Amino acid sequence: MALKAKVLYDFHSENPGEISITENELVTLFSEEELDGWLEGENSRGEAGLFPASYVEITRDQITSNTNNNGLSSPKAKAVTPTHTSYTSPESQRGLGAGSGGSGGGSFHTSQGSDDDWDDDWDDSSPTDAAQGMGTSPPLYPVTSSLPGRRDSSQQHQQQAKSSATVGRNLNRFSTFVKSGGEAFLLGEASAFVKDGDRICVVMGKNGPEWQEDPYPFMCTIDDPTKQTKFKGMKSYMSYGLTPTHTNVQVNRRYKHFDWLYARLVERFPVISVPHLPEKQATGRFEEDFISKRRKGLIWWMNHMITHPVLARCDVFQHFLTCGADEKAWKMGKRKAERDELVGSNFFLTISTPAVPLDLQEVESKIEGFKSFTKRMDENIVVVNVTINDFARKQITGFKKEYQKVGQSFALLGQAFELDLQAYSGGLNRAIAYTGEAYEQVGEYFAEQPRRDLAPISDLLDLYRGHLANFPDIIHVQKGALTKVKDCPKQEGELHDRCNIISCATLAEIQHFHRTRVRDFRSQMQHHLQEQIGFFQKITAKLQDALQKYDDDQ
Repeated sequence: MALKAKVLYDFHSENPGEISITENELVTLFSEEELDGWLEGENSRGEAGLFPASYVEITRDQITSNTNNNGLSSPKAKAVTPTHTSYTSPESQRGLGAGSGGSGGGSFHTSQGSDDDWDDDWDDSSPTDAAQGMGTSPPLYPVTSSLPGRRDSSQQHQQQAKSSATVGRNLNRFSTFVKSGGEAFLLGEASAFVKDGDRICVVMGKNGPEWQEDPYPFMCTIDDPTKQTKFKGMKSYMSYGLTPTHTNVQVNRRYKHFDWLYARLVERFPVISVPHLPEKQATGRFEEDFISKRRKGLIWWMNHMITHPVLARCDVFQHFLTCGADEKAWKMGKRKAERDELVGSNFFLTISTPAVPLDLQEVESKIEGFKSFTKRMDENIVVVNVTINDFARKQITGFKKEYQKVGQSFALLGQAFELDLQAYSGGLNRAIAYTGEAYEQVGEYFAEQPRRDLAPISDLLDLYRGHLANFPDIIHVQKGALTKVKDCPKQEGELHDRCNIISCATLAEIQHFHRTRVRDFRSQMQHHLQEQIGFFQKITAKLQDALQKYDDDQ
């Protein structure tokens, strides 16, 4: 007879090998034996996998069927009692567990590489993927430590009276909340010295928390890249000239340098949406179209960096923009960035919040509203991108071809009319020939136009899809903190204050996203319509010239 268990609490799977279960659901157990605090079974939807043993209890009929001759139930048949257990996996024993680092748990670090990596013998593969540890596939069995199980109501009330015992660690050690350092900070495990220059201020604006504006804004231009070589021409790469306005000194950077910077920023700021870089390309890196597209993508990326109040004044970003050709200075800055202690959980120590704390219920409502907004925006970005790309394809191929066919037909008509050698028909013949040429030129206009008005919109949508991909992790950190506070109502003091810091930072980043979105889309739609007006005016002018030919040759 298959073992059955009743689910006591909801569990949502976040990793391969796990399954989601809901309260009061009846699940089938493959075995009573626990595997590091996990049971394997099948839920009511037919999904098979792992779920926490402390979240279920074996049903009464199973207990009865497993009683011994003395009428006593066997130990294995009893309901699973939640306990504080330390779980480890082979991966953690080999030092591959999540949350390694000196900040007390939770922060994640990218591969720092060697100083030689910063020299020109880097290739275009880089540590970006390592920095995006949140996206890596975890082992089948999550690594956990000191995990408190769920308790019944009486047990919970008893434990809440014991202060710190109520604040347990997250069951899933691969959770973004854990890996970002949010949990470690909330539990008071973050520890680092924060200099005044590293302080990040959140102020209360009329629409809620906002990042304090950068008092020294600046711009940065990116020139057309130049092809450089090394090893006597054996290896080639593209070099971009960057000129920030606050120094007016050009520095040269390769794409791998941007990639290195991106990795550091993702590691440093767990609740800030660092814009994604343009995609890499294994082949055709020196083709003109690819170089032009990458430069445009880097310009968008740079504009978002320099207008972010926190990212723009970050020391590693400033080092990237201002350090010249001095190799020693480069390496010193690289080492400093890679040894930065203010990452993960320690990042939250740098944040100063308004004096009046936020209402956590209001925070939760705003976060839920933003989740709905980003979901709808992401869906419609896909629709717009598909639509404009299809329209651009039609303009480049279909429209151009059709207008040229019309033009060629008019040209053939003119050639037929030229067989009439009467003097008075010469003007008409020339006008019809010009009309044919005009239509062929209009076809060329259609083919050229998408790169002027549709391609910039597509580039902007790609950039914002990157931002939208960042926010689920950011929101997960904030919601993890809210959940901890809700689970521990007796410990509102420091726990509530730390949750307020995470909430202020999250809402400030959401506010910045909205302001930047309004600015970018307003500007881009204005540019699009201006280009469209100019495009049709150009067509109109060409057709008016053709019309005039019929009057000139009468």
